Amino acid sequence: MRSEKEMMELILSVANEDDRIRAVYMNGSRTNANAPTDIFQDYDIVYVVSNVESFTENEQWISVFGEILMLQEPEKNDKALGRNVNLSQNYGYLMLFQDGNRIDLHLQTKEFMLENYKQDSLTKPLLDKEDFLPSIPVASDRDYWVLRPSKAEYFSACNDFWWCTQNVAKGIWRQELPYAQQMLEEVIRPRLKQIISWWIGIQYNFQISPGKMGKYFEMYLPKEYWDMYVRTYADGDYEHIWDSLFVACKLFRVLALEVAKTLSYQYILEDDQNMMRYLRKVHTLPKNAKEIF
Repeated sequence: MRSEKEMMELILSVANEDDRIRAVYMNGSRTNANAPTDIFQDYDIVYVVSNVESFTENEQWISVFGEILMLQEPEKNDKALGRNVNLSQNYGYLMLFQDGNRIDLHLQTKEFMLENYKQDSLTKPLLDKEDFLPSIPVASDRDYWVLRPSKAEYFSACNDFWWCTQNVAKGIWRQELPYAQQMLEEVIRPRLKQIISWWIGIQYNFQISPGKMGKYFEMYLPKEYWDMYVRTYADGDYEHIWDSLFVACKLFRVLALEVAKTLSYQYILEDDQNMMRYLRKVHTLPKNAKEIF
């Protein structure tokens, strides 16, 4: 597997030797001093070029980066699906190589770059042949810090969490596995993750990023809370889904109460208690039941 030094030298040498490439910048985890480093980190690279189509009309040029295991071209796929994309302004090659390295390379015109360059605090300039890259602060993850929730945001997360628990319960009782699991994963979990993120944010004065999709939760949660979070993931067994839902409820309650106390907000304890009574009832409800209560 090629080293980081070898990969960066390759990326920059290609840019230096091609007059169409006028500037290079990088973003993503490799510019984030707080991100763990490992062999799976990709290289998020942008080439600012004089003409995007001069590259895309002959895709064999990307072979200079190595032998490709798999390639994805997001903008090309979007165009084929009928979405409104301008392939002459911005074009991406997501390349996984045979040695395990990955480069997410985007080609952009100067005009496109000027509209987007300052939108990511993890941006780091690497090469500027014409000195046209705008001045930016040193790369940091500040754009990804957890934001302090408003009272309305906090209430909405709590209200939605408890309201939607009934859908998981209904799906389990009906033995509609895809529905129950999707409600747990795509509705309940995002609310739980939001509360976890706010709780972590409080511990660091809202100057912390829990990572994309909460990937750093284990780093910032006490072991007790992390162990509970792990148990919120269920397999396809209905009773195990019940177990996961009840653990999710407990963890949500614990953290939501702490968030409310710190931010001087009010937790919807009555809704919590009412829905727990409902869930326990449905949990023991016979399959031939004609009524819930």
